[in-house]
Amino acid sequence: MHLPQIIQALQQALPPVVRWSGAVAKRLRQFNIAVDGKSSGNANTDALTLADLSVQELLVAALRDADPVLRSCRIEGEETTGDMAHFATDSRLAISIDPIDGTKQYRDKTGNGYSIIVHLHDDVTPHYSLVFAPEMGEHGTWVEVTPERIVCGPDDPSHTARDVLDALPDLTPRRTNTGPGVYLIGFQQRDIERAREVDQLLVRGRNLAGHTSDEMPGSIYPFMATGEYTGSLIHSPNIYDFPVAMHIARVRGGDAVWVHNRQPVHYRDLWMDARAGMLRYPGIVACSEDIDVIDQLCRLSQDWSQIRYEE
Repeated sequence: MHLPQIIQALQQALPPVVRWSGAVAKRLRQFNIAVDGKSSGNANTDALTLADLSVQELLVAALRDADPVLRSCRIEGEETTGDMAHFATDSRLAISIDPIDGTKQYRDKTGNGYSIIVHLHDDVTPHYSLVFAPEMGEHGTWVEVTPERIVCGPDDPSHTARDVLDALPDLTPRRTNTGPGVYLIGFQQRDIERAREVDQLLVRGRNLAGHTSDEMPGSIYPFMATGEYTGSLIHSPNIYDFPVAMHIARVRGGDAVWVHNRQPVHYRDLWMDARAGMLRYPGIVACSEDIDVIDQLCRLSQDWSQIRYEE
C-alpha cells in the first residue's frame, strides 16, 4: 500500500483545503446553521450544523481530485456527505474525517476550540494526522503528526499552509513534565463527576486535573502536542477525532489502552453507535505519552461500566 507515498500526498493536498475549510467554518458560524440528524441524547454528540456537512464535502472532494493514490484508501467520514464512491471499499488504509470536532461549542458559540481533523490509519494505529483549529489564536492553530515528527503552532496566511507547517518547531521529544490536564468525555451525565475523580490522582507527587469539554478552553490536540495536557480518559471514543491523541502519545513513546485490560487500542474491534451515527471503540480508553499517567487512569476507571448507554 505505498504508505510513504500516501502520507506525502496527504501532506501536499490537505493543508490548503483544510485552511479553506476553516475559513468557511468561521463564516458559517455567524449564522443559524444548526440542523437535525442525531439523537443519542447527548448534546455534545448530537450537535450538527451545515458547517459539518459543507466542510466534509470540501475535504472529500479535495482528496478525490488530488493524487490518485489517495483513492486507494477507504474514506471514513463522521457525516454521510461527500463523493466517497470514488474511493476504495476494502483497503487496509483509511482516511478518517471529523469536519467539525467540537460541534456543540462551535454551534453554541461557547468557545473557539473547535477544529477540523483528518487522519490516516490502518487497523492498528494512525500514520498521519492533521488538525486545524481556525479560531485558536489570531489566524488559527495547526497540529501535524507523522511517524517521525509532531509540530504545532500558529497559522500565517501570508505563507502557504504547507510552508507554515514545515517551519513550525519540532515538538516530538517526550516532555519530562507534561501539564496535569486530562480531557474527559463520553460518560454521559457523569462527565463532571468523573473529572473530579481524576483530580484526586497523584503522579510523581502532583495532582492531575480533569477537564470536561465545557471546562477545556480549546482543542485537546494542540494542548497535547505542546504538553499542556498529559492525555485523556474517554468512554467509547469515536474513530474520527480521538486517534490524533493516540497518535501524539504513541509517537512520543506513550499509548492509548483499554482500561479494563490495559491492551493497546486498535481499529479491529469497533461498534456502530446507531444513535449517533458513528463508529466507536468499545469501552473506556486511557491515553497519554506518560505511562505513569496511563497507569493511574486505568487504576481509577478499570471497574467503571463499559456500557455507554446504561438505560
